[in-house]
Amino acid sequence: MLNFEFKNPTKIIFGKGEIEKISREIPTGAKVMMLYGGGSIKTNGVYDQVIHALKAFEVVEFAGIPANPEYEVLMQALKVIKEEKITYMLAVGGGSVIDGVKFLSAAAVYQGAHPWDILTKSIRTEVGLPFGSVLTLPATGSEMNSGAVITRAETQEKLAMGGPGLFPEFSILDPEVVKSIPKRQLVNGVTDAFTHVLEQYMTYPAGAHLQDRFSESILQTLIEVGPKVIENPADYEAAANFMWSCTMALNGLIQKGVPTDWAVHAMGHELTALFGIDHARTLAIIAPSHYRYNFEAKKEKLAQYGQRVWGIQEGTVEEIATIAIAKTEDFFHAMEIKTTLGEYTDDYEGTAEKISKRFTERGWLGLGEHKTLSPSDVEKIVAMSY
Repeated sequence: MLNFEFKNPTKIIFGKGEIEKISREIPTGAKVMMLYGGGSIKTNGVYDQVIHALKAFEVVEFAGIPANPEYEVLMQALKVIKEEKITYMLAVGGGSVIDGVKFLSAAAVYQGAHPWDILTKSIRTEVGLPFGSVLTLPATGSEMNSGAVITRAETQEKLAMGGPGLFPEFSILDPEVVKSIPKRQLVNGVTDAFTHVLEQYMTYPAGAHLQDRFSESILQTLIEVGPKVIENPADYEAAANFMWSCTMALNGLIQKGVPTDWAVHAMGHELTALFGIDHARTLAIIAPSHYRYNFEAKKEKLAQYGQRVWGIQEGTVEEIATIAIAKTEDFFHAMEIKTTLGEYTDDYEGTAEKISKRFTERGWLGLGEHKTLSPSDVEKIVAMSY
């Protein structure tokens, strides 16, 4: 097991009817900006619950944060934060809204002239404008981590940021919200969380037995409850286990003491930036090709995954590992997730070369758990995903 440090300061308030507890978590006298997305919270009852819980506070609303939070929209919100002298933010939404608020938390205290530098120069935020969240769409785990990904349409870029100052102070997780989520978003949520676990697990054995079993249990739970919650989002037990699995998949716990990959995300982000494909679906496009391309380096972990998660008990390490990749694709297909780029766009020629060039320009010369994947390797993996 590798050395590690672990601290997660986010307070989780989990369960039915817990949105009313917001008022206990925000400092008395705070001027609150409530940020949300396209307005679905106004039809599913969440908006009314939040507004009622905030009745003792002065509240400024900012709506319209899109999926894949857009830099220009966030800059409009930043202007309001400064003009209104906001002292606390509340993200009400899924990972996109929470990620957007994390950027604003960093940008609100950033002293530089161009907040985009926070992303392009990988500036860590040690202390940001404080915020909490009310999760309405389980998927990204952003409600309990300090990372975010921001999109800039102008440059067709999607970049990551983070820092210890960007943990939500609290996050409210009410599984009741799941029953109003459209099927496409539920499918994305299951796929996103599943792949988050794989990024932290599908590397090489590091003697971290507990972390491996944590990861395997999350994968098994998603395989079990994912189809149930997609079929019947009102199934509270399935929804609760789905929601908590998504949070546990990326709150930092399962990556401690083990090597992690994240090359699938790096490539997937480029597909979203270039084509607007849903984040989760880009991961399903890249992951199978990534595992096949890096088969020799990953085959031991792939075989362990095949045995423990998919119950494949017969065959050599190579045979079990090969079947495990196919089982993963089958799982995505069962949820009607397409796993090749050509199924999303006819305009894919040259994509692999373009992404490889971008990685070279950014100095991303060694991806993956061994830091050995070069831009030319990335080009081959993306081309395999056509």
